[in-house]
Amino acid sequence: MQTKKCQVLVIGAGPGGYVAAIRAGQLGLSTIIVEGEKAGGTCLIRGCIPSKALIHAAHKFHSLSKHASNDGHMGISIPGPAELNMANLVGWKEGIVTRLNKGVEHLLKNAGAELITGWAEFQDAKTVKVGEGKDATIIQAEHVILANGSVPIELPFMPYSENVISSREALSLEELPQHVAIVGGGYIGLELGITFRMLGSEVTVVEAMDSVLPIFDKELRRPLEIAIKKQKIKTHLGVFAKGVESTKDGRCQLNFIDKNEKDEKKMQNVVVDKVLVTVGRKPNSAALAPTGVALDERGFVKVNDQCQTNMKGVYAIGDVTDLGEMLAHVASFQGEMVAEIISGQNRVYNPVAVPAIVFTEPEIVSVGLSPDEAKEAGHPVIIGKFPLAANGRSLTQEAEKSAGFIRVVAREDDHRILGIQGVGTHISELVGEWTLALEMGAVLEDIAHTIHAHPTMTEMTHEGVLDTLGHAIHKM
Repeated sequence: MQTKKCQVLVIGAGPGGYVAAIRAGQLGLSTIIVEGEKAGGTCLIRGCIPSKALIHAAHKFHSLSKHASNDGHMGISIPGPAELNMANLVGWKEGIVTRLNKGVEHLLKNAGAELITGWAEFQDAKTVKVGEGKDATIIQAEHVILANGSVPIELPFMPYSENVISSREALSLEELPQHVAIVGGGYIGLELGITFRMLGSEVTVVEAMDSVLPIFDKELRRPLEIAIKKQKIKTHLGVFAKGVESTKDGRCQLNFIDKNEKDEKKMQNVVVDKVLVTVGRKPNSAALAPTGVALDERGFVKVNDQCQTNMKGVYAIGDVTDLGEMLAHVASFQGEMVAEIISGQNRVYNPVAVPAIVFTEPEIVSVGLSPDEAKEAGHPVIIGKFPLAANGRSLTQEAEKSAGFIRVVAREDDHRILGIQGVGTHISELVGEWTLALEMGAVLEDIAHTIHAHPTMTEMTHEGVLDTLGHAIHKM
């Protein structure tokens, strides 16, 4: 058994943890980061990155089917339909994951942060044991950053099995299921559901709320709802999943019922190959009891605006905290911030706006307040919209077919931009300007008087702002 001491100990090498460790190393702090699996965490290894790889592949596969039609597409024809090898697709995805994983390891090494692979067992708030017996390592730290992340929520009446899977297993399937049922119509379920549909699976979505993606307003959801219908994805809204039964042919039957129905004789069902449960995620905080850090009733670590816990010198970042935003880019931001706080800098977590993106087809993006939220907050608002169909670059990429648009929300009296939302193909690439505009307190005229390159989709931001001011140039 050996003992190591450091100034900063980071638990978890996800997008929050590894950024914290790199920044701490850059600042000259002796840093150790402990990770039970691979550096990169859920986002890189089994979440954001692999899912976007499969989404891209699904788009390409779906596009090839158009070129294989009788007359081809865009003047381009291929002699026959594209064929999918799911195992090779997963292998290609794993190649990307491996490359990024090795990249994170090199970044940690270059910053002087030591990566230790193994599960951290807390002895107290600032001491952990990694490994067992004589091979164990005891690590003692002056400062600890908890970046434990989150795990998928498992329904007690529908435990994970060969046929009932989480997003982690869904991203590694080496055979394409003929039919997939998605329990939960949130962003994870819809992203993966649409991906499987594009690859050729039948897809059924079961959602307890009265709409998919209920966190977004009706206007923003509408193009996606239309697309789901066109893609022949079956949706059952306002229903509760009640369990899964195995069938004689090795498949499974998902049972569900209207949420207002008391008579179980009116239970509905669908027979599928896989049931993908995507009802949310919960903090990975079960092993934190020895630290003494305070948790809320849901198991999230309580932190202040500097991500400090109730234990001196112990911080928490990302999904495990009670700050409410379980997003990789939030965790990365907080990781960098905490490292700088430990080094003596004065920083707080107080963003004006946090961008949210759903990588469905079409994509949905939101930064800041929606029109309804702005009105509820007491702001007199003006609103502008601009359709993808009126943007030249969108047309050249066939992005206009999603019936998408961008929407700008601003205060009527001083023209302060309160929010920007959008829905459409490739729309996620516009979010940087939108977030920066809100963070810098931009008014409509700031964007209106900025030259936007042509031909690009960024011109839509310019046009949306002009529409808010009442004089869009290219809007009919």
